[in-house]
Amino acid sequence: MARRTAKQKAATRKLVALNKKRKRSSTKKGGVRKTARRAFTGIKRKTNKAKTKRKSVKRNSVKSVLGSSTLKKVALGVGGATLATAMISFISPNSSIARFAAPAGAYALGGIEGIIGQFALGMLTPRPQTASNAIPAMEVL
Repeated sequence: MARRTAKQKAATRKLVALNKKRKRSSTKKGGVRKTARRAFTGIKRKTNKAKTKRKSVKRNSVKSVLGSSTLKKVALGVGGATLATAMISFISPNSSIARFAAPAGAYALGGIEGIIGQFALGMLTPRPQTASNAIPAMEVL
């Protein structure tokens, strides 16, 4: 085996020194781990980003319902039910499919939450009174 030159030995020393700087060492003192995370000894890079503190926000149940996607799905379901009912009544007003149009439209746009919202809104809003059940009075000539 050939002997190594002085340049090769110098390059090896340089690489060994660089590897020692970048070596990871755990935070142990006397064989006992002081912290759960590992400390990295070596070159630390500076970042320009300012450190921001994370504030723990107490969750409010009303705020979480209004701010979550549940309310959005309910609104989409109610809108989908309205659109589907309007389209079916425009295309075929006396169709037997018209009673399924509202739940189908609510499910298509809002999913299960949309159907629940559409039914809940249907329970809350009063239905218009029609005289379709009334018997027409007949005139006797």
